[in-house]
Amino acid sequence: MSRKWERIYFGLAIMMMILIFISSSMTYHQQTVTPELGRLNLNWLHRWLDPVKINYAGNIYSVETEGLVGMIEFLLRKLAHFGSNFLLGLFAYWGFTSKVPNKWFRAVLIWLSCTGYAAFDEFHQLLTGDRTPMIQDVMLDATGALCGVIIATIVMIILEAKANKKKLLTAK
Repeated sequence: MSRKWERIYFGLAIMMMILIFISSSMTYHQQTVTPELGRLNLNWLHRWLDPVKINYAGNIYSVETEGLVGMIEFLLRKLAHFGSNFLLGLFAYWGFTSKVPNKWFRAVLIWLSCTGYAAFDEFHQLLTGDRTPMIQDVMLDATGALCGVIIATIVMIILEAKANKKKLLTAK
């Protein structure tokens, strides 16, 4: 991977950290999308979401307990946790390619760093009004980051194997 792409991925990782921090700085009422979702005709989702019941942090989330719009917002919020940390892990892994050349050490280092940032993010929510920090969100964030790091590692292994194969073919 070229240094240019490493800098781009490093910048994207920093951008993800900033977006996560800004999101944590907002109250629940500043972030809620239920009014917008309530204006949409989402009744067709009942078919898939009615049987879904999720036990999260000791609460049961379902269409029955949250309403359709509340359940959709819950799923979107958890997807945002997972997805933003997936991208953070992915971008950070690729952004530190030359700084931490050992891919296995880099994978562990990036995952632990992302998990630490997730814990810091939940602490930051403790200081933000109308927000509740949850260890389950740290676990979800860490899982997202781990998946991002795993995908990034697999892609690097494939790219290295292709580059090595190309070198062998041109050497002959």
